[in-house]
Amino acid sequence: MTNIALSEFASRRQKLFKSLNGAAGVVFAGEGAPPLIGKWRADQNFVYLTGIENEPAAAVLFDPSADDTKQRIVLFLRPLNLEMERWDGYREQIGPELKKCTGFQTVFRSNALPARLTNVARRTKRLACLHPFSIYPANASPDLEAFRKVSERVPGVAVEDRTQLLPRLRSIKSPAELKLMRKAIAATAAGFDAAMRMIRPGTNESRIAQTLEASYRAHGGTGLAYNSIVGAGLNGTVLHYMDNSALVQEGDLLVIDSGAEFQGYASDVTRTYPATGKFTSDQRDVYETVLKSQVAAIKSVRPGMKMFQIDAAAREVIDKAGLGHAFIHGIGHQLGIEVHDVTPDGALKEGMIITIEPGVYLPEKKMGIRIEDDILVARRGNENLTAMIPKSAKEIEAKMGRSKC
Repeated sequence: MTNIALSEFASRRQKLFKSLNGAAGVVFAGEGAPPLIGKWRADQNFVYLTGIENEPAAAVLFDPSADDTKQRIVLFLRPLNLEMERWDGYREQIGPELKKCTGFQTVFRSNALPARLTNVARRTKRLACLHPFSIYPANASPDLEAFRKVSERVPGVAVEDRTQLLPRLRSIKSPAELKLMRKAIAATAAGFDAAMRMIRPGTNESRIAQTLEASYRAHGGTGLAYNSIVGAGLNGTVLHYMDNSALVQEGDLLVIDSGAEFQGYASDVTRTYPATGKFTSDQRDVYETVLKSQVAAIKSVRPGMKMFQIDAAAREVIDKAGLGHAFIHGIGHQLGIEVHDVTPDGALKEGMIITIEPGVYLPEKKMGIRIEDDILVARRGNENLTAMIPKSAKEIEAKMGRSKC
């Protein structure tokens, strides 16, 4: 997240600290080591608060009981290990340079965290869970697990549920975050434009996916927000189809669900295209129903609305067309540093970005249709951030017709 200033991360930490109202909390980056293939991924709450993505076993402690104001928000990093760092990369010693580049006034090593947290619990008697709770029977969330151990050693400690604090903060995008998401979307739009030119009977799904993703990189995308879905015919009725290995057949519809990432921020778009460049009358009828459903849902997006109400607006259109049985998922989700970003309880608020993605899936006809856009909740309604990617049947046929000339 190199384009977000350290001051913004510091501001996020201060907002969280104030919201704790005298309780102590800790956010962990997660355990593990960089994998041999791929990239280790830090807990995104930790990344949101620090901008640090490459420090396994790191943590941020919020300690309202510290007399020294510089030690009320403390970064903990795992100890240096020169032998391991020859494999995984060299790391900075604690000192002025490390504090400057992280934006923290106080940095300790993680082997000091247990004693520090125990003393904080003794002084505050209040520990706040910030990580989302795990679903039974999975292991407890990392902060709850740590607090249980502390509570066995410090009597009278209260453990509080403050798991909604970070989702509320993360769901409202700052101007800097919105700028990064617009860049991800711009790369995505270029990718979809390139992919449309590849679509014709006889083309492999994988070639279309490769063209899509190469265009993301060529237009500034820094990665994929998630594994691309490129499903033709029956494959388009599989919501999380990711084989991307079949041939596009005459008469198929092709569902493309994909998004570029830019410096840690995601986009998420779905379009459905006719393999021949022209919808059949049956395909067009269902397509128009899904599009009408999406338009109704987007129109309902504004501050104060709840997602179930937006879902109902979309579902009403599809139900009236007799296709309610074929709309088998929800209307959308929050979008941000994760493609399925954290979701706060309650109504939509200005500054949130959500997806709107109704779909109809008819395996018996080998027909899947989904249309998805990224919507910014604005003060008096909304802005469709992905509106530049054609989605009306007329626009799609016109564009695909030109692309094959």
